[in-house]
Amino acid sequence: MARFGYHVSHEQFAPSDLLRWTKRAEEAGFDCAMSSDHFHPWSERQGQSGFAWSWLGAALEGTSLPFGIISAPGYRYHPAVIAQGAATLAQMYPGRFWLALGSGEAINECITGLPWPEKQERNARLLECVEIIRALFAGETVTHRGRVTVIEATLYSRPEEPVMLVGAAVTEKTAEWLGGWADALITVQAPPKQLGKVLEAFRRGGGHGKPVILQAALSWAPSEQEAEAEALQQWAPNVAGGEVNWDLRRPRDFDTVGRLVKAEDIRRSVLVSADLGQHRAWLTEYAEMGFAEIHLHQVGRRQLSFIDAFGEHVLPALREV
Repeated sequence: MARFGYHVSHEQFAPSDLLRWTKRAEEAGFDCAMSSDHFHPWSERQGQSGFAWSWLGAALEGTSLPFGIISAPGYRYHPAVIAQGAATLAQMYPGRFWLALGSGEAINECITGLPWPEKQERNARLLECVEIIRALFAGETVTHRGRVTVIEATLYSRPEEPVMLVGAAVTEKTAEWLGGWADALITVQAPPKQLGKVLEAFRRGGGHGKPVILQAALSWAPSEQEAEAEALQQWAPNVAGGEVNWDLRRPRDFDTVGRLVKAEDIRRSVLVSADLGQHRAWLTEYAEMGFAEIHLHQVGRRQLSFIDAFGEHVLPALREV
């Protein structure tokens, strides 16, 4: 049975509010949570960018939920620093933390001034970082000179069990590639037929039998008009398509692109409905695909009413799937 999680969107909301809402989500019956990891928001309208790693310490202490986070090593974060942070959280809160690794977006990673390469090179850099992180988790003293450099690094404080390393993919090609090294897959919602192709590619690449996790963006409000308007206001820059999400560097550039997004565009990427029954139906279809966790990202501003409504009217029905 899938576990249903609350997605913690640091680019949209203040860290203090997110901590309060995550505690409320646990009370409402959410099983787990997942944190974004942004330096900049996607839009000036979102307007936040709390440091997710320090927030996670407070969230793990303040709740009993398991948490995951998705980060991009090799640019803003040196892989040894990510390994140390993940190992510390996993040692303090055994069995409650997983780490997803992706190739990153320019809006977060270009602040260091490093060149921003094309996707194939970013994947090669990611794989080097994965190998470094795994070696550090295993207690090895690591020296590595390549796309990133590590000199005689040893991780002394480690959990009894290594942190699960999850690979992030939105395309079949990337999913198949990370099937060979990732302990699990995380992807985003898409039409079930397309999503099934991504899952099959992951298994074909070596991920057969490994867990799969879904991040589902949705917009719920009391009326259909409000649900659509809130999705457009907060999430339009994310659904422009192409290479935009990976290559633009400034929130105001995303806002420029977002003005081109229409209602029909947002509905192709976000589950927009005022009908809780429709949300149950959508999420039931995803749960039947075999996801271990499905994290619900309410992209609109109304978080408390979303948590309460889904906790009362959606999650109980989903647990019967």
